[in-house]
Amino acid sequence: MQAPKGRLILPQVQTIRELLDKKCRVVCCTTDQIEGTLSSLAAPPKLIITDSQVFSTVYAQKPAASLLTSFSVLFARYKGDIDYFVESAAAIGQLREDSRVLIAEACTHAPVGEDIGRVKIPAMLRKRIGPALRVDVVAGTDFPSDLTPYDLVIHCGACMFNRRHVLSRIAQARTQRVPMTNYGVAIAYLQGILDKIEY
Repeated sequence: MQAPKGRLILPQVQTIRELLDKKCRVVCCTTDQIEGTLSSLAAPPKLIITDSQVFSTVYAQKPAASLLTSFSVLFARYKGDIDYFVESAAAIGQLREDSRVLIAEACTHAPVGEDIGRVKIPAMLRKRIGPALRVDVVAGTDFPSDLTPYDLVIHCGACMFNRRHVLSRIAQARTQRVPMTNYGVAIAYLQGILDKIEY
């Protein structure tokens, strides 16, 4: 998790609040408690929502009857254009070592050591594509007007932006014919489970 100890990140708070408002029963656990938590339930949960970073770990342990998604993927639909994000994730398969990727964060927070956008996703991409892959990171309103130098844009969940702002960035990418996806969708693609999750 990217949140400091004792706190939840905003997408988690907003998602849990929405589920409670819909009268859903919400059970929370950490990845090391998945097996015990599932075994304590009388029936498998209808839906499991995880942090995208542990998609493969959770997928390997989830009951067959349970659907799986992540907070980031939920926000891809809530804030953006999920169909375009899923379609654009396929661009990852076309990347080469001389390709250029832009990672866009809504927050301007001080990055933590294992930051998902600045460290983990670039590492996943370079592991798949090669160490020379160029990855640029922008934050907040620092979003290039010209996206054409990039082969792919990967956006965060945008919990700090309203939907109109995210859709304007997507429209910009579409107009310039640059694929754009989000963190959770990209990670699901990289882990080979994009077609097995709910979005």
